[in-house]
Amino acid sequence: MSYCIIGAGMAGLAAARRVLEVGGEVTVFERMDQIGGTWVYTDEVGIDRFGLPVHTSMYRGLRTNLPKEVMGYPDFPIPTQRASYIVSEDILSFLRLYADRYNIERHIKFQHLVVQIHPIVGDRWMVEVENLTTQQKQQHIFDFLFICNGHYHTPNMPDVQGRDCFHGQQLHSHDYRSTEHYKDKAVLVIGAGPSGMDIALELAKTARRVTISHHMERLTFPFPSNLSQQMDVALLTETGAKFTNGEEESFDVILYCTGFRYSFPFLGDDCGVQVQDNHVQPLYKHCININHPTMAFIGLPFYVCAAQMMDLQVRFCLQYFTGKQRLPPPTTMLKDMVQEIEERFRRGFKRRHAHMMGPEQGRYYDDLAGTADIESVAPVMTKLHNESSQRFVDDLIHFREDVFKIVDDEHFEYVKQ
Repeated sequence: MSYCIIGAGMAGLAAARRVLEVGGEVTVFERMDQIGGTWVYTDEVGIDRFGLPVHTSMYRGLRTNLPKEVMGYPDFPIPTQRASYIVSEDILSFLRLYADRYNIERHIKFQHLVVQIHPIVGDRWMVEVENLTTQQKQQHIFDFLFICNGHYHTPNMPDVQGRDCFHGQQLHSHDYRSTEHYKDKAVLVIGAGPSGMDIALELAKTARRVTISHHMERLTFPFPSNLSQQMDVALLTETGAKFTNGEEESFDVILYCTGFRYSFPFLGDDCGVQVQDNHVQPLYKHCININHPTMAFIGLPFYVCAAQMMDLQVRFCLQYFTGKQRLPPPTTMLKDMVQEIEERFRRGFKRRHAHMMGPEQGRYYDDLAGTADIESVAPVMTKLHNESSQRFVDDLIHFREDVFKIVDDEHFEYVKQ
């Protein structure tokens, strides 16, 4: 059976390794010239040399906000080093090691952009691809399709009143690369998620002052003296921002750390998948396209042990793709999806939280494993992920000094705190 994999990042590599393991014929299309996806750093922003939006959001000096102990694949951990929170280059090196170990690179067509995908008779797939170096397009036919293009590449820009009035620079964190461009400037960071907090602290090292605007509970850990927090932005003015509490400040730069949108521009309408406020649907267990169950999405859930989950999702899908297990009827799969999203609504979540896991991730892993009769993610991974996420909230300044050690499938310990 032939398998098409879109993307050679963390998810695409997991898919390629597992498909090769079951004897599938693998073709990976990767629009960049190397593996690694979002972990590849480039100074480029905006449009690349092929006239396409730059894919990666990686910025200089980034260190992981999760310990490396939960970031490896189930049977292929990140190589030992003392620190738990490591630099992005080490993650990229790890992915290269993984690709080498499973001889994946020979199956990858680099600088190949997937242009469009349509289902054909027998729930097979027509995939049209452009070779970016020759500008030639070619159509291929595949039996199965794994979509692994990531979800940190298409900025979500909020509709802020007065955005066209502001005379200073405005950019999304997707285009942020280093602190040196903001030396001695006044910067407003909108959004206090992991990247917003991380970038605000980095900017405070060189900027004159940094203000972080958010609608969460007031953050209580000690900030650098030139970093303050504010309420939501009510509107932008020519020189700065007015906040919902009536206060006003002037700024040179506004940096939107407002997340990303799931985007699959290559999928034709006939693929039967829609994205509604970041809910990709209709999918069975956040993976399999219910309308065309020979297509699967790997890596959509967030606040997870990414590589562990991706490997599990691929193994889950392959149980069905290889015929070892039979999928339920479409009506049953749809009912499963609707029940889950309605449960999330009852708990107060919005549609944009459809794929958010966090503390619920262990339940999701066990559901996948139990449904397809495969091995789940070790419970210690969820425990350590949840513990480190809480440490991030409690001590944003120092949490990266923590060092962890996995003891066994159930337990971890602090080496240093």
